[in-house]
Amino acid sequence: MLKTVQHSRLAARRLVLRLMGGTALAALSSLAVATASIGQAAPDFSASTADGRTLELKSLRGKTVVLEWTNHDCPYVKKHYRSGNIPQQQQDATGQGVVWLQIISSAPATQGHVDGATALRLNTERSAKPAAVLLDPTGQIGRLYGARTTPHMYVITPEGRLAYAGGIDSIPSARDEDIARADQFVRLALADLRAGKPVGRSSSQAYGCSIKYASNS
Repeated sequence: MLKTVQHSRLAARRLVLRLMGGTALAALSSLAVATASIGQAAPDFSASTADGRTLELKSLRGKTVVLEWTNHDCPYVKKHYRSGNIPQQQQDATGQGVVWLQIISSAPATQGHVDGATALRLNTERSAKPAAVLLDPTGQIGRLYGARTTPHMYVITPEGRLAYAGGIDSIPSARDEDIARADQFVRLALADLRAGKPVGRSSSQAYGCSIKYASNS
């Protein structure tokens, strides 16, 4: 009888420990996938650039920053570059003192993955004018921000807070002719910040090709 009671108590203790362990793992998992939130501090990161430098987001404090997730083989990305829409937005933003960063989170051997030299060549061919291209083959930065598609856009205030997250515009298509009819969400967000106003449309549904993350990231 005593052995039975002891066995029951031991089993109960093991069950409690398993449940506690599961709760702890769930909490850790929740922290691991926590992403950027509108109005909150944009998660800091350090990344290698296509031209061999290291760039830290915190080094850009005091400037408005745009993050653009990209994949040169994605039809939606091709639309915005073929039409000149993104290159023009990059050029206009840069002229206003904004730092526009491209980010490539495609894992090696997946669509969109390129080395630094290829990324720079592609931008030259497309007349793209980002301040830098960040290479994120492990997907660490992409997952930090919850980036899901290419393009997926984020705007960060000079104070380092996330002001916009979502699509580049309001029409989720791969057709060039839809650009002129669309609300350009990134342009509008930057205009609001430039005017010293809260961003009127702080989030939208991102559209495009799914980011090809590394399976172990």
